Order: sequence, then C-alpha cells, then structure tokens
Amino acid sequence: MTTKSAPAVNGAGGGKHRRGGRWWYAAAGALLVALLAVAVSSRSFPGTPSSSQGGCSCPAARKYTGMVEDCCCDYETVDSINEEVLHPILQDLVKLPFFRYFKVKLWCDCPFWPDDGMCRLRDCSVCECPENEFPEPFKNPYSGLSPDSMICQEGKPQAAVDKTLDNKVFKGWVETDNPWTSDDETDNNEMTYVNLQLNPERYTGYTGDSARRIWDSIYKENCPKYPSEELCHEKKVLYKLISGLHSSISVHIAYDYLLDESTNSWGQNLPLLYDRVLKYPERVQNLYFTYLFVLRAATKAADYLEQAEYNTGNPEDDLKTQSLVKQLLYHPKLRSACPKPFDEAKLWKGENGPELKQEIQKQFRNISAIMDCVGCEKCRLWGKLQVLGLGTALKILFSVDGDNHLNQPLQLQRNEVIALFNLLNRLSESVKFVHEKGSSIEEVIKEQRPPTVQKDASKPNLKLDFL
Repeated sequence: MTTKSAPAVNGAGGGKHRRGGRWWYAAAGALLVALLAVAVSSRSFPGTPSSSQGGCSCPAARKYTGMVEDCCCDYETVDSINEEVLHPILQDLVKLPFFRYFKVKLWCDCPFWPDDGMCRLRDCSVCECPENEFPEPFKNPYSGLSPDSMICQEGKPQAAVDKTLDNKVFKGWVETDNPWTSDDETDNNEMTYVNLQLNPERYTGYTGDSARRIWDSIYKENCPKYPSEELCHEKKVLYKLISGLHSSISVHIAYDYLLDESTNSWGQNLPLLYDRVLKYPERVQNLYFTYLFVLRAATKAADYLEQAEYNTGNPEDDLKTQSLVKQLLYHPKLRSACPKPFDEAKLWKGENGPELKQEIQKQFRNISAIMDCVGCEKCRLWGKLQVLGLGTALKILFSVDGDNHLNQPLQLQRNEVIALFNLLNRLSESVKFVHEKGSSIEEVIKEQRPPTVQKDASKPNLKLDFL
C-alpha cells in the first residue's frame, strides 16, 4: 500500500509543477511522511483492519482471484456470497436447538495404536447416555469441571468438554450407514449429546507427538503426501478436501487462542495464522475448495433438506430452522452467482472408476476411524463432527445416482445433517476471516520479519497442532 502511494504523489507533482520550486517538494515530502505514518499506524497487532474497512476508495489488489481450482465459482464470488448470504444465515442456524446438539461417542478405543491412553479413559467422556437418543431433562445443574476431568485432559482445562445441556428432545430419524465413514455410532449405550455452543472449536493445548501422529497418519497413510502430476484427479480431490479441512481447523485455533495462560487471556494469534495457513497459498486455495465442495453437497440435497423434520419440541424454533435452511439453499443470490459450486460428474470416469471409488472410500473411512485416536476430548468432538460432515458431503455427491435420486434414494441421519451444516459454518467462518484479515496480516508479518527461504508450500505441515 505505501509503496504505491509515494510514486503517485511524486508523479502528479512532476507533471503539473515543473517550476514549482523547493516549497512544492517540501510539501510533497511532508504529505508522503504523513501517508506513511497513517499506513504504519494501522498495521499493529491486534486489531488488524478488515479489507472492508479503511478510508481509501481504491481496494487493495486481491491475492486470490479467478476461478477456484477444480470448482465452478471464483474467489470474488465466494467472498461476496459468503459475506452477504451464507455466513449470516449459518451463524443463526447453528445456534438453534436442532443444530446445537451433536450425538457423539467420546469414550472410544483407538483402532490403530493402543498406547494412547487418553481416548480410553472413561472419566474423560462427557456423560453416559441411556439407550434413547436423548435423556429426560437434566435435573442436576452443571457445577463446573471436576479436577479429574482437568487432569485427564493433559492438564489443560480448555480441552475438556462442557457437559451442560438444555432440556430438548429430538424425534428419531432413520439410521443408515454411510459408506464413506467408519463409525459405529448408532449404539446409543455409548453415545452422548454435546451442546456445540458451549464447546467451541478453539485452541486446547493439544500439541506434541500425540497431535502430530494424528496428522501423520491422515496424510502419510490415507492421503497423498502432496499433489503431483502422477496422481489422478480423484486422489487430488481427496487431498484437497483434507488439506482444506486442516486449514480451517488451524484458522480456528489462531482465531480463538489462549494468549496468556496465567491470566486466562484469549484472543487472535495472527502470527500463528500466517505461519500455519497464509504463508502457503495452496492451503488457502484448498480451504476455498473444501468450502465449495461441501456447499455443493448441501445445495444438491436441497429438496431433501428442505423437507426434513427439524423437530426439537419447540414449534417456534423448529419453524425458524426450516425457514433458515430454505433461505440458505434456495437464496436467489447464491443460485444466480454460483449455481453449481462443484461438478461431481467429472469424477469416477473410465473403466477403473468403480475400483478407484472403493479405494478412496476406504481411505476416507480410515481417516474417520483415526478420529477415535485423538487424545483430547474437545478436539475429538470437533474432529469427529467435521469428518462426519465431510463424509456426509461425499455420501450426497457420490453415493446417490443423479440429482433425482431415483435409483438410490438419499437418506441421511439427523446427526449427518447436523454435522454437514456445522462443518459448512466452520468453513464459512474460516473463509471470512482469511478474506478479511489475510492481506493485511501478510503485509505486517513480512515487514516485521527478515526474509527467509520458505519451505515447499505444496507439502502438508505435519507439525500442526490439532486444536
């Protein structure tokens, strides 16, 4: 910004005042210093201004422009639609009772490495649930986390799940298997309902070898290490979905970060956001790709989702839920600007299409199973929810024949719908934050740090924390 303003001032002066004398140059110099001072003063952490603010009528050049790779929508449209339509509706939607609660098995055995005791501690789970989907009204008020709950979460209170639940009941939906996910979460004896609004996705202190092993297993064993020309299109899609989800998780860690444990001070860790996501353009691109992929799944299932039963026992909330779902999926701005965010018909072509689909299904099921190995309760909650949401998107796009669903009718569990929309909201939040803060953060970081040789941005960062 400052490097462009100086030549503009000098250029204008040189064209109109060839005989202006020293007074003009002094005035121009003073103006330049003033502009520099204003620009620098606006670049301090925290509170970096969003791209929509500022007094300059000329918007800064966009780093990401044109079509999102392998999608049917461009970056400018995604940011505009997300800002005006999707993000506001999703923010309201996920706060309503139907989407607020998620049924999950938090006490679990890791199927891959038995030495991670965190996931096997029964006392670390949220609660024990009866066989029916939701218990009778909780009679005992929530009185805070017990010391044992804090200890079993690697000594990090922020990693434990808040068990507080409201008095809500759900009407049962059909239980159907998802060919893309490896879950046995229809066993209500080991399930619990979690209020997602009381357990936001944020930094939990889950770092080190345990978190690193999760991402190592996801990338090295079930997903290509990084895209290459040798990979087929379908495998690149799988990699980009996981990378985009990974980027979104990293954004939420940086957005809600424990800045000072001694004072319990929380805020935005913008340098972390740069180091984990913004420094690598491919990760930002994959975030947008994953967002459009999940959005396409939701819009493809629009008729089904509009007619679904959003019954929580509160008619007013239930009608509002159905209305917001309809507004989201049938909004005229979305349908005119980006009617088909992703074209799934391009995949699984050729003779090896069915075999390739089964191979990638197996890989994603393994990724789903790895979530049972996450050693932090709250991280496991959001990991399982978002992987289920991504698996639901894959199920909608690739496990039903055509848009009319005649040969294989679409059937979703209530939990899948909850996961799908909460994932869409998480991605929407990440895209919005990166769009608003990304350019200004990059400028400030580059000014504050000496230039260094960046690592290969095409490779996944396997040292990232989970949450």
